[in-house]
Amino acid sequence: MKKIYIFLFCLFPLVSFGQMQMGGNLTVFSEDGDKFFLVLNGEKQNDEPQTNIKIEDLPQPYYSAKIIFEDKSLASISKSAIMIADADGHMMDVTYKIKKDKAKKVKLSYYSMIPVPQDFMAPPGMFVRQWHRPIQPDYRGGGRNQMPNNNTVGASVNVGGLNMNVTITDPDMHMSSTHTTTQTTTSTTQSSGGFGNTRACRWPMSASDFAAAKRTITQSSFDDTKLTTAKSIVSNNCLSTDQVVQLCNLFSFEDNKLAFAKFAYIYTTDPRNYFKVNDVFSFSSNKEELSEFVQGGQ
Repeated sequence: MKKIYIFLFCLFPLVSFGQMQMGGNLTVFSEDGDKFFLVLNGEKQNDEPQTNIKIEDLPQPYYSAKIIFEDKSLASISKSAIMIADADGHMMDVTYKIKKDKAKKVKLSYYSMIPVPQDFMAPPGMFVRQWHRPIQPDYRGGGRNQMPNNNTVGASVNVGGLNMNVTITDPDMHMSSTHTTTQTTTSTTQSSGGFGNTRACRWPMSASDFAAAKRTITQSSFDDTKLTTAKSIVSNNCLSTDQVVQLCNLFSFEDNKLAFAKFAYIYTTDPRNYFKVNDVFSFSSNKEELSEFVQGGQ
């Protein structure tokens, strides 16, 4: 037991002062809700079919992927090189979308790439797993896979936004003990809740991550593509009302502004300020529709 604590004591300084590369993330979701299994580099990632899967802490810049559908009438999809890093080699948060073409043939298409978000909170229905961690068969979206805590000592370390969990099993232990070391960073925390906002969002995207998200959205030539990209980014992050306003103003058409404003509502950290979003609309009918949506908590 003493050896374990000595190990943890020595580990924390190494983590604090060592140079560590944060892994990348890969999200694959089905636009039409078709359930599937995800295989990365020959390893099956989920035991039960899902519609939205996120794999975190991927250490390599490229992966081969295979999509196997629960519906056997849908042909499997194989992709030999999914890029997780950007052109400079920085690990990113990458999203791919499964969609059907006009001939109803399923395809796996690139969707978005943003910096790896901190303090990610999975939306309902998303299956989240850390690379090479055991799969929990009963896992459902809205959280993260956790290692079983049977006679273990766990350490959770945060270094400059990098989270690291260390779990050590000791068969001679009859109790579990958790030691947490946290490096605190200054941030603005805004309360959530009320007005039908059911997503537990506490921290909006950082300024740098949000700037990168805006660049990704504006690179799209068509308004509908901007909307699709924005929804993908927001579904993996949280926003402040002011950030929602900025993203709404990226759209040319009021219908898309309204569609995004409704979608982003459950991902806001300060829903009580959502009345500010009404200012992006020129037509009073759209302002009224959004207000009714918020008040109804739909």
